[in-house]
Amino acid sequence: MSLTTVFILLALAGLFGVAFGYFLRWIISLGQRGSMELEIKQMMLDAQEKAKKIIEEAEAAAKEREGQIAGELKEKERDLKQTEERLVRKEELLDKRQTNLEEELSALDAKEAEVEKARALVDEKIREQQAKLEEIAHMKEDEARAELLSAVEKKYESDIEERMRKLEIASDERLERRANEILTTAVHRLGNAVVSDVLATTVTLPNDEIKGKIIGKEGRNIRSFERATGVDVIVDDTPGTITLSCYDPIRRQIARIALENLILDGRIQPAKIEEAVKKAEEEINNIIKKKGAEAAYEARVPSVDPKLLMILGRLYFRTSYGQNVLDHSVEMAHLAGMLAEELGADVAVARAGALFHDIGKAVDHEVPGTHVEIGRRILQKFNVDERVIKAMQAHHEEYPYETPESMIVQVADAISGGRPGARRDSVENYIKRLEELEALANQHPGVEKSFAISAGREIRVIVKPEEITDLDARKLARDIADQIEKEMQYPGEIRVSVIRETRVIEYAR
Repeated sequence: MSLTTVFILLALAGLFGVAFGYFLRWIISLGQRGSMELEIKQMMLDAQEKAKKIIEEAEAAAKEREGQIAGELKEKERDLKQTEERLVRKEELLDKRQTNLEEELSALDAKEAEVEKARALVDEKIREQQAKLEEIAHMKEDEARAELLSAVEKKYESDIEERMRKLEIASDERLERRANEILTTAVHRLGNAVVSDVLATTVTLPNDEIKGKIIGKEGRNIRSFERATGVDVIVDDTPGTITLSCYDPIRRQIARIALENLILDGRIQPAKIEEAVKKAEEEINNIIKKKGAEAAYEARVPSVDPKLLMILGRLYFRTSYGQNVLDHSVEMAHLAGMLAEELGADVAVARAGALFHDIGKAVDHEVPGTHVEIGRRILQKFNVDERVIKAMQAHHEEYPYETPESMIVQVADAISGGRPGARRDSVENYIKRLEELEALANQHPGVEKSFAISAGREIRVIVKPEEITDLDARKLARDIADQIEKEMQYPGEIRVSVIRETRVIEYAR
């Protein structure tokens, strides 16, 4: 057999195998298609049965829900009927009440008419009786009332006066307690270091037992101390401290030094208090002299009269709008010197004018007039250069600018006082009001000295006993109070206390 024949046979065998395989696949696919059709038919039958069951269940549920809804509707209908019946009954009841009210109003109107008639009849009777009384007494009603009041007033004048005095004292004490409560609350709510430094000084105590000595028997020592210093002594529950309150810083410093010396000495009594106050005044005078000399040296203003330096040193204890006046004056002197150098003006005159521009504030609570006018008189008294006076007198534009140095001083004042935080207007106005209060009291004859205390709520006036009697003291207190009401503006009220004290001193030798 040749190779060609073999290849032919192999090709035929391959074709036969392919045809046989295709035949077998066709037979198998026919069997599978028949089984799938059967499965599909079976699934359709199952789906129909499930759908039928679902429909039946839904119909049953719908019937059940329909029954429930019908029951609920019936129940709601019953409730609505009951509500309607209640409303009808209420409406009937309201109609009945309205009818009763109308009847009662009619009855009241009738009674009111009867009362008006009775009242008119009573008024007529009263007028007739009054006319008969006037005819019998031969005087009118107003005349009888005036005569009766006059007789009662004359008979019970002393009782009325005593009652009025008691009421006045009780009212003052109540108002003072209320004012102290308000002030204490305010201090606790608002702790301001600047106001404390300006208006109050705290004295540290070695122990709380010393407070009893300071107060003294029935307050004798503390009253003597306040009368001698013009400072309000505040003794509260704060452990180890006592507060001295006064708008005048010089008085406050005198009181602080005197109290510290008394505490060190341990013997606190009225005689020792007066002695300690005098020593403290001498010590303060030394401080004032030292501060005045230091300020003149720092401001480069030489050859100043020692008495003028004493007045200048008082500014160390004075504030203006919360700013220390002496520090403000020295600062102004440096500013004025620099401005004068730049502008070609007289540096020495500018420095001196700036240093002395507020010197009148050292005594403006003792001498009438503005601090500028007082300062001019002080400088003229000590024969200060006229150019310096012209430089200082125009810083508030009360006088015209006559020299370049006067403009320089005014500009330096504005720079020093206008910087942020330099001044506090409320403190200055407060102190000015206290100074005016004391000056007003000092104007009256027989007044030795006066002190504004308790934040300006009280002024204590010490009179000369040889010039003012007890009756005059009462009249003086009323006159001062009336003058304060007319001439001053102040919040709340001010208590005027006039103190008349007679001392008799003898020495046993």
